[in-house]
Amino acid sequence: MNDPEVYKYLETRGDYTIEKLRDYLADAEEKNILFWGIVIRESDKHIGNIKIDPINPIHGLGEYGIMMGEKSEWGKGYAFEASRLVIDYCCDTLNIRKLNLGVVEENVSAVNLYKKLGFIIEGLHRNHLVYNSQYHNSLRMALFNPKYTY
Repeated sequence: MNDPEVYKYLETRGDYTIEKLRDYLADAEEKNILFWGIVIRESDKHIGNIKIDPINPIHGLGEYGIMMGEKSEWGKGYAFEASRLVIDYCCDTLNIRKLNLGVVEENVSAVNLYKKLGFIIEGLHRNHLVYNSQYHNSLRMALFNPKYTY
Protein backbone atom coordinates (compact mmCIF):
# COMPACT_ATOMS: atom_id res chain seq x y z
CA MET A 1 0.00 0.00 0.00
CA ASN A 2 3.03 2.29 0.19
CA ASP A 3 4.37 1.47 -3.28
CA PRO A 4 3.66 4.37 -5.67
CA GLU A 5 3.20 1.95 -8.58
CA VAL A 6 0.51 0.08 -6.62
CA TYR A 7 -1.44 3.14 -5.48
CA LYS A 8 -0.82 5.17 -8.66
CA TYR A 9 -4.54 5.25 -9.57
CA LEU A 10 -6.05 4.61 -6.12
CA GLU A 11 -7.67 7.17 -3.88
CA THR A 12 -5.34 6.02 -1.12
CA ARG A 13 -2.04 7.77 -1.54
CA GLY A 14 0.30 5.59 0.49
CA ASP A 15 1.60 6.56 3.92
CA TYR A 16 0.13 3.41 5.48
CA THR A 17 1.13 1.79 8.73
CA ILE A 18 -0.13 -1.46 10.21
CA GLU A 19 -2.18 0.60 12.67
CA LYS A 20 -3.86 2.57 9.86
CA LEU A 21 -4.68 -0.64 8.01
CA ARG A 22 -6.14 -2.21 11.17
CA ASP A 23 -8.26 0.91 11.74
CA TYR A 24 -9.47 0.79 8.13
CA LEU A 25 -10.47 -2.86 8.42
CA ALA A 26 -12.18 -2.28 11.78
CA ASP A 27 -14.13 0.61 10.26
CA ALA A 28 -15.13 -1.52 7.25
CA GLU A 29 -16.31 -4.29 9.58
CA GLU A 30 -18.25 -1.86 11.78
CA LYS A 31 -20.00 -0.34 8.75
CA ASN A 32 -20.74 -3.82 7.37
CA ILE A 33 -18.91 -3.08 4.12
CA LEU A 34 -18.56 -6.06 1.80
CA PHE A 35 -14.80 -6.54 1.77
CA TRP A 36 -12.85 -9.59 0.61
CA GLY A 37 -9.19 -10.47 0.53
CA ILE A 38 -7.79 -11.95 -2.67
CA VAL A 39 -5.67 -14.93 -1.64
CA ILE A 40 -3.76 -17.47 -3.72
CA ARG A 41 -5.18 -20.85 -2.69
CA GLU A 42 -1.97 -22.86 -2.98
CA SER A 43 0.18 -20.55 -0.87
CA ASP A 44 -2.43 -18.68 1.22
CA LYS A 45 -0.70 -15.48 0.04
CA HIS A 46 -2.81 -12.31 0.33
CA ILE A 47 -2.38 -10.30 -2.90
CA GLY A 48 -5.24 -7.80 -2.96
CA ASN A 49 -8.75 -6.82 -1.94
CA ILE A 50 -12.19 -6.29 -3.44
CA LYS A 51 -14.98 -4.30 -1.88
CA ILE A 52 -18.54 -3.37 -2.72
CA ASP A 53 -19.29 -0.06 -1.01
CA PRO A 54 -21.60 1.66 -0.82
CA ILE A 55 -24.60 -0.51 -1.55
CA ASN A 56 -27.89 1.24 -2.18
CA PRO A 57 -30.64 -1.33 -1.56
CA ILE A 58 -33.42 1.03 -2.68
CA HIS A 59 -32.01 1.33 -6.20
CA GLY A 60 -30.19 -2.03 -6.23
CA LEU A 61 -26.78 -0.44 -6.77
CA GLY A 62 -23.30 -1.33 -5.56
CA GLU A 63 -19.95 0.37 -6.06
CA TYR A 64 -17.13 -2.03 -6.98
CA GLY A 65 -13.49 -1.47 -6.08
CA ILE A 66 -10.38 -3.63 -6.38
CA MET A 67 -6.76 -3.27 -5.33
CA MET A 68 -4.08 -5.72 -6.42
CA GLY A 69 -1.19 -4.96 -4.10
CA GLU A 70 1.24 -7.75 -4.94
CA LYS A 71 2.94 -6.64 -8.17
CA SER A 72 4.57 -10.03 -8.74
CA GLU A 73 1.06 -11.48 -9.19
CA TRP A 74 -0.20 -8.87 -11.68
CA GLY A 75 -1.32 -10.19 -15.04
CA LYS A 76 -1.92 -13.77 -13.86
CA GLY A 77 -5.73 -13.70 -13.90
CA TYR A 78 -6.27 -13.46 -10.15
CA ALA A 79 -8.13 -10.14 -10.38
CA PHE A 80 -10.48 -11.58 -13.00
CA GLU A 81 -11.14 -14.79 -11.06
CA ALA A 82 -11.76 -13.01 -7.76
CA SER A 83 -13.92 -10.33 -9.42
CA ARG A 84 -16.02 -12.94 -11.20
CA LEU A 85 -16.75 -14.65 -7.86
CA VAL A 86 -17.69 -11.36 -6.19
CA ILE A 87 -19.83 -10.23 -9.13
CA ASP A 88 -21.66 -13.57 -9.20
CA TYR A 89 -22.29 -13.33 -5.46
CA CYS A 90 -23.58 -9.76 -5.76
CA CYS A 91 -25.89 -10.64 -8.67
CA ASP A 92 -27.08 -14.10 -7.61
CA THR A 93 -27.18 -13.90 -3.82
CA LEU A 94 -27.57 -10.20 -3.03
CA ASN A 95 -29.68 -9.43 -6.12
CA ILE A 96 -27.75 -6.25 -6.80
CA ARG A 97 -29.18 -4.88 -10.02
CA LYS A 98 -26.22 -2.82 -11.17
CA LEU A 99 -22.56 -2.58 -10.16
CA ASN A 100 -20.75 0.69 -10.84
CA LEU A 101 -17.13 1.76 -10.71
CA GLY A 102 -14.87 4.66 -11.50
CA VAL A 103 -11.48 4.24 -13.16
CA VAL A 104 -8.80 6.57 -14.46
CA GLU A 105 -9.06 6.41 -18.25
CA GLU A 106 -5.33 5.82 -18.78
CA ASN A 107 -5.32 2.81 -16.43
CA VAL A 108 -5.64 0.59 -19.49
CA SER A 109 -5.09 -2.73 -17.71
CA ALA A 110 -7.93 -1.99 -15.28
CA VAL A 111 -10.26 -0.78 -18.04
CA ASN A 112 -9.53 -3.95 -20.02
CA LEU A 113 -10.21 -6.12 -16.95
CA TYR A 114 -13.55 -4.40 -16.36
CA LYS A 115 -14.57 -4.80 -20.01
CA LYS A 116 -13.63 -8.49 -19.89
CA LEU A 117 -15.85 -8.82 -16.79
CA GLY A 118 -18.77 -7.29 -18.70
CA PHE A 119 -18.66 -3.68 -17.51
CA ILE A 120 -19.56 -1.05 -20.08
CA ILE A 121 -18.53 2.60 -20.20
CA GLU A 122 -21.46 4.82 -19.25
CA GLY A 123 -19.75 8.15 -18.95
CA LEU A 124 -16.59 10.22 -19.02
CA HIS A 125 -15.62 12.89 -16.51
CA ARG A 126 -13.01 15.11 -18.13
CA ASN A 127 -10.06 16.27 -16.04
CA HIS A 128 -11.89 14.91 -13.04
CA LEU A 129 -9.12 13.48 -10.86
CA VAL A 130 -5.70 14.69 -9.80
CA TYR A 131 -2.77 12.28 -9.60
CA ASN A 132 0.85 13.45 -9.43
CA SER A 133 -0.32 17.05 -9.83
CA GLN A 134 -1.91 16.26 -13.22
CA TYR A 135 -5.55 16.10 -14.21
CA HIS A 136 -6.92 12.80 -15.48
CA ASN A 137 -10.18 11.71 -17.08
CA SER A 138 -12.34 9.30 -15.12
CA LEU A 139 -14.56 6.68 -16.72
CA ARG A 140 -17.79 5.57 -15.09
CA MET A 141 -18.49 1.95 -15.89
CA ALA A 142 -21.41 -0.33 -15.07
CA LEU A 143 -22.32 -3.98 -15.11
CA PHE A 144 -26.01 -4.91 -15.21
CA ASN A 145 -27.33 -8.02 -13.49
CA PRO A 146 -28.68 -10.22 -16.32
CA LYS A 147 -31.58 -11.37 -14.12
CA TYR A 148 -33.21 -7.98 -14.59
CA THR A 149 -34.78 -6.78 -17.82
CA TYR A 150 -34.64 -3.14 -18.82
